[in-house]
Amino acid sequence: MNQLLKVPLLASRAFSSSARQLRNRVPEYQKFFQADNGLPVHIKGGTFDVVLYRATMTLTLGGTCYSVYWLLFASMPQGKP
Repeated sequence: MNQLLKVPLLASRAFSSSARQLRNRVPEYQKFFQADNGLPVHIKGGTFDVVLYRATMTLTLGGTCYSVYWLLFASMPQGKP
């Protein structure tokens, strides 16, 4: 019972305003990603963004081809033994 009385105190400490304040970097990122440098927005972040984009496209195309293959396989009549 004593532990249940401590819950509001612990909760207020977890959400107190004494926590470290983070700097708002959204305006910096907006300027960076809205800059007209000829790059599409999905690769403006650098090499990591390019690799992530290509991996996503590869997985998407691979999954699409795999799905179409099994749809075609399922649509073919099976031979009767």
